[in-house]
Amino acid sequence: MKKNLLLSTALGVVLLTGAAQAASWQDSLSSAANELTKGSGSETGGLSASSLTSLLGNSNQSLSAGTMNNAAGILGYCAKEKLASVTDTQNIKNQVLGKLGMDTQEQKQDTNYMDGIQGLLNAQNGEQLNLSTLGDSALAKKVKTKACDLVLKQGVNFLS
Repeated sequence: MKKNLLLSTALGVVLLTGAAQAASWQDSLSSAANELTKGSGSETGGLSASSLTSLLGNSNQSLSAGTMNNAAGILGYCAKEKLASVTDTQNIKNQVLGKLGMDTQEQKQDTNYMDGIQGLLNAQNGEQLNLSTLGDSALAKKVKTKACDLVLKQGVNFLS
């Protein structure tokens, strides 16, 4: 009888200790998860790290402009933010605008162009991605740079 009581008490202590450790472990996991997702709200436009990663891995349509007017605006944004890997982004933007026949007044009236200047990429897949709210994490910068590089290639191809 004493042996059963002692064994029951020991088992109870082990279970309570295990439950306390599990709770502590759960708190640690929650804390780590919160740290990883910090800034994924308004600072990153609501995109999580996995969403940013999927943008890098998806087809180029999610990071390419749907219209050349938007592409020209995005190139202006990329030049201003120094995001494109090629240094003549502003030059390509001006050539695209020239080929489109858009003077300064027309640019201000074109919503696709104005969206682009503000960093709103109206993508080929029909979605809109706000580059200016993605944040400054290394992953967000990679997404922005890839988008700028793809749109720059679109501009160069348009001029050919």
